[in-house]
Amino acid sequence: MSDQGRSLLNRLLTSYPALADCSEDLESAKNVLQKTFETGHKLLLCGNGGSAADCEHIAGELLKGFERKRPLQTELRSKLAAQGSEGALLSERLQRGLPAISLVGHISFSTAFANDVEPGLAFAQLVAAIGKPRDALLAISTSGNARNVLLAAQTARACELAVVGLTGRDGGQLAKLCDACVAVPGERTPDIQELHIPVYHYLCRSLEQHFFSE
Repeated sequence: MSDQGRSLLNRLLTSYPALADCSEDLESAKNVLQKTFETGHKLLLCGNGGSAADCEHIAGELLKGFERKRPLQTELRSKLAAQGSEGALLSERLQRGLPAISLVGHISFSTAFANDVEPGLAFAQLVAAIGKPRDALLAISTSGNARNVLLAAQTARACELAVVGLTGRDGGQLAKLCDACVAVPGERTPDIQELHIPVYHYLCRSLEQHFFSE
């Protein structure tokens, strides 16, 4: 781990000492996600309820600047700037991002699929349709036992995606399907969700630090 990476981890554990036992799993999760993006692949995210909102939150941090500026590559900026005043605006204001797709929206698909097939298979269907080998799925379930999330993880493994879990308690059934799983301490869903936020902020900070210099 780099000095900067160690600094980020120490900052997290100082603020949230309850996560100390998760440090190795945090690094494993970070490494899986880092490899996914390094090889030009994308991240899919799924979860229910508050975890669905977390999926949108995480994708938002990855798709644009989080704590650092992310100017476009010089070549792309030049191509945009050559397209006149609007192109110049795009060249200055657009940012580099990491490809992340939250599966919790897609309202036309999800309502049609729930009506025509089965609601619990919706995430799995999206993984099968969108996922490609060497992509990754970030599956969030506070219990580790949400059926639709488990089915998405099973589908991801069959489709040769890496699976990262974010859960609580003992990791539940989800932990067995993951390449890396961060099971934060806690028994109650709100307590687990409150610890998920600093965990995924740490992962987003670490990825931004790795891929985007100041």
